[in-house]
Amino acid sequence: MRRRAQVPPSPLPQRAGIDPVRLRLPADPEGMWPDLGAYLTARYAGTRGADSIAHLLAGGRVLGPGGRVLRAGDPYEPGGYLWFHRDMEPEPVVPFALRVVHRDPHLLVVDKPHFLATTPRGSHVTQTALARLREELDLPELSPAHRLDRLTAGLVMFSVRPEDRGAYQLLFQRREVHKEYEALAAHDPALVFPRTVRSRIEKTRGVMAAVEVPGGEPNAESLIELADTRGGLARYRLTPHTGRTHQLRVHMNALGVPILGDPVYPRVTDPAPDDYRRPLQLLARVLDFTDPVTGTAHHFESGRELRAWTDPAGWETGS
Repeated sequence: MRRRAQVPPSPLPQRAGIDPVRLRLPADPEGMWPDLGAYLTARYAGTRGADSIAHLLAGGRVLGPGGRVLRAGDPYEPGGYLWFHRDMEPEPVVPFALRVVHRDPHLLVVDKPHFLATTPRGSHVTQTALARLREELDLPELSPAHRLDRLTAGLVMFSVRPEDRGAYQLLFQRREVHKEYEALAAHDPALVFPRTVRSRIEKTRGVMAAVEVPGGEPNAESLIELADTRGGLARYRLTPHTGRTHQLRVHMNALGVPILGDPVYPRVTDPAPDDYRRPLQLLARVLDFTDPVTGTAHHFESGRELRAWTDPAGWETGS
């Protein structure tokens, strides 16, 4: 059995709850990189990181094992590790709070607001649930058990200890967590509920919208139920049996009743990141599962309400 290389501990602390970037230097059998600077220049050529990595090297902010400062002219060492914190432009502060629903030595469950990403990705780094919780609750080793879209509000689970992370993530991989969502959309009396929607959904990296592939082997399944109606508006209970990207949003759109406030379906409108006027009316309402670490049967419900139902005029005007 091939033994995995042991990774040295990071010499850099977390900054604003964000882990440092760690790179392992690849093999260089052809001697393409005479020094560390040549490799990093080639790696980040043509990207936004090109100037940043040069600045980090010049400022002594790239570290090797044990905290040794690495410079551009240092010899290239295949298999070696280095760490650095990315330079980041200030992010707009998402002005909505996280609510802690449950906390024990192993598990943290929070009620996430709209517009806050679960984990760092793209331009969202410090303004994410993970970064905020690590810092606010002093839980530096916190990690997500699953993810919730930035535009979706509701329940998200985190593992407090690294040794428990796999057990909680496996719950979702094995579909042993019962999840219910609530969505608001137009009421179409011609649609019969409950109904199960199955289709093949594919998402291309870098393309905002996922698409359904006509005639493709189904890889996404959602149970959609009508919970209540009010005028031309309806409240739906959505139970996903799979976890494809944007699955519930795609399936509701396919029925002709796209979720209110959706900036992608049926068409991409691409509002500004700090435009908080009409949040997507989708809420992760319920999580039910048996804790794989403690054996406790958990039932959690979000305490949030979708504004288009409780205050339709306020939601419509974005006031």
